[in-house]
Amino acid sequence: MLPVKQDRIITHLPKAFSPNAALDTKDGFHKQVTAACQEQKTSTEGLNIAKVIVVGDVAVGKTCLISRFCKNAFDKNYKATIGVDFEMERFEVLGVPFSLQLWDTAGQERFKCIASTYYRGAQAIIVVFDLSNVGSLVHARQWLEDAMVENDPSSVLLFLVGTKKDLSSPEQLAHIEQEAVRLSEEIKAEYWPVSAKSGDGIRDLFFRVASLTFEANVLSELERNGSRNVGDIIRITGSTEEKPTNRKANCC
Repeated sequence: MLPVKQDRIITHLPKAFSPNAALDTKDGFHKQVTAACQEQKTSTEGLNIAKVIVVGDVAVGKTCLISRFCKNAFDKNYKATIGVDFEMERFEVLGVPFSLQLWDTAGQERFKCIASTYYRGAQAIIVVFDLSNVGSLVHARQWLEDAMVENDPSSVLLFLVGTKKDLSSPEQLAHIEQEAVRLSEEIKAEYWPVSAKSGDGIRDLFFRVASLTFEANVLSELERNGSRNVGDIIRITGSTEEKPTNRKANCC
């Protein structure tokens, strides 16, 4: 097993962008999660994996968002995602190996039939809109509804992410953020404004996603098994039955 990069090690619960639109405002991981991780065995095997789907209108910056975090790269030349793309990012959370499967889905209407088949089994949904395009925020609710058809609302963490922060004027940003925070409170999502071009907010967002999905997975396994031994917990693989054999999924 390859070692986790030093900049992917999480030792404490990252803070939310805004307490006004946060999934949880506590200062640290749940005490049961911390205790379980402290009791882990050195011979533990396997990775705990969380599936994260990224949805939103075409050209809102879904691919750039993922690429900035996974590759620290920004491609200014827009290329529409065809079907679904996939990235795996590895972390170490409280000393435990953990991975996020990041599913980058197409925003074009003609590819929805393909993308929707990959929605099932998500532990987190990132709904992306463009901070310089109010229409994309209006459409965010429909994207969420489409994704939730294949998932249990009680077991999915939601993140509402505004991209292209660098393109918005202060007045425009203030106005659309008011609407975004209102929507995030309504749908019980966590709001984050980011810029893939500058990298602003990207690392903090994905560390937050990784931390909260890790915590939810561990708590779920503790409740299911009545066990505090994280050595038993990290061998689960979440919902990975749709793991692709190819990097791209093409339209039928």
